Amino acid sequence: MATVKNLKIKTATCKRILKELFSYEKEVEREAAKTADMKEKGADPYDLKQQENVLAESRMMVPDCHKRLEFALADLKDALAELEKSTQEKGPEFDDARSTINDVESFLKPIEELCSGSVTA
Repeated sequence: MATVKNLKIKTATCKRILKELFSYEKEVEREAAKTADMKEKGADPYDLKQQENVLAESRMMVPDCHKRLEFALADLKDALAELEKSTQEKGPEFDDARSTINDVESFLKPIEELCSGSVTA
């Protein structure tokens, strides 16, 4: 049974994971730039290899975080739908949940279009 408190928790979880995903994407950009700079400057092969490992680890976190966001979004949608059916009372938590769902979906939609486009090409 979903509760308003549960809805607030699921909403906060989606927001946190979305923020985390943005953070990981920025980290990948920074590490990629650092790796390219090291290659350009002819850095020590050992140091370059270590930097490439850091970049690879950062890149691995993005798909993991993306999956967690998709699961959290599904949980939030289910909780919101259940609460809307079972209760007449509507509050700011419902609006916040809908807003978060829209934000996450607008972020995920371009990614899904890119993925589906690359499969058919």
